[in-house]
Amino acid sequence: MAETINMPKLGFDMAEGKLVRWMKKEGDNVKEGEVLAEIETDKATVEVESPASGVVRRLVVEEGAVVPVGSPIAVVGTMTETIEEAGQKTATVQMSNVERQITTAISQNLSTPVPNNVMEVGSVPGGSQVKTSPLARKIAHENKVDLAKLHGTGPGGRIVKRDIEAALVSSNAPYTGRTASTLSVPDYSTTDLPDQAVPMSKLRTAIGRRMAEAKSTIPHFYITHEYKVNGLMDLRAQFNKIVPENEKLSINDFIIKAAGLTLRQFPNLNTSLNAKAVIRHGKINIGVAVSVEGGLLTVVCQDADQKTLRQIAAEVKAMAGRAREGKVKPDDIEGSTFSISNLGMYEVENFLAIINPPEAAILAVGSVMEVPAVENGAVIPSWRMKATISVDHRVSDGVEGAKFMQALAVYLEEPLRLFI
Repeated sequence: MAETINMPKLGFDMAEGKLVRWMKKEGDNVKEGEVLAEIETDKATVEVESPASGVVRRLVVEEGAVVPVGSPIAVVGTMTETIEEAGQKTATVQMSNVERQITTAISQNLSTPVPNNVMEVGSVPGGSQVKTSPLARKIAHENKVDLAKLHGTGPGGRIVKRDIEAALVSSNAPYTGRTASTLSVPDYSTTDLPDQAVPMSKLRTAIGRRMAEAKSTIPHFYITHEYKVNGLMDLRAQFNKIVPENEKLSINDFIIKAAGLTLRQFPNLNTSLNAKAVIRHGKINIGVAVSVEGGLLTVVCQDADQKTLRQIAAEVKAMAGRAREGKVKPDDIEGSTFSISNLGMYEVENFLAIINPPEAAILAVGSVMEVPAVENGAVIPSWRMKATISVDHRVSDGVEGAKFMQALAVYLEEPLRLFI
């Protein structure tokens, strides 16, 4: 029987998606689980897999169409079936205001500013055009990189930051931008810089909308705890000595596993809130904030309490890679029940995170720092890490939040328990 495939809902607040590219054409065979199309949401470009096997009988919408969630996009069946009216092709391409601005700007030879929601199209020597992200164009300009000679690895062949960095490495040219260990400070002493109106990207707009809603409608409270992580640091170092480079564990992998196990004891914090009830989730799916170009994206480690540290490390690394490439899968970003935001790599002592609705809590993790500590009356060096939990006061209270942070210490301060 023919199956109509609808525009999926990739996030609880997604209302529509743009069909960027069909990976199959009409008449092609497709297997269940094969990538059928690329869908662009406010936050990412997602590879959508076919839920059925058969022949692609009809592609209902054209590439570039903006389609409401739940509307038909394709029909998969057998060659002998009669396809119903739902599968009639829709040739009209709906365009958002941003897309209209981009189209108009290109037709006017870029005489007006182009929003950086999806990509920028700029001229290069010789009169040709190249698609680049705003950040990539800035770095290329600063380092005198010829964009016309580069091959973009971003969505649709767009040149992104990693392409510029790769070109600089291959040419042995110094990269003058900011890195984790080097900060370059521009000299503004003799330069009068004009004001600039920088359009909000789709990702930045989506983040702003959700965080403003979360901060204004969710009564947050915060609890900070300091953890002694000497044992964790020693165990991680020993483990990483005996495994290949691509299998090494990060501090965050230990935190994900520890949070998953701790949430078993505190199911009230592994919840979502709707208008009628608090939904206690049977699965513990940890959302992990990943820095991507222009903002943040949360990837989801499903069943974090049941997986080994090596499984968690491999899965999160793979999902983070796809997120930064702009090609996540639906399962990568759906279904989180609790989130972790880790800024430890940026030498941050501690911070407060905003809850990711409709979840009830989020854990903000700071840096592991070697500090002087008093133990048994003596001052000794010790590895310490601070973390702060933000909790929805409608769902829980301070005592439960404090007990959760204490219980988390059992796993972080005695990390062998994570292997049992």
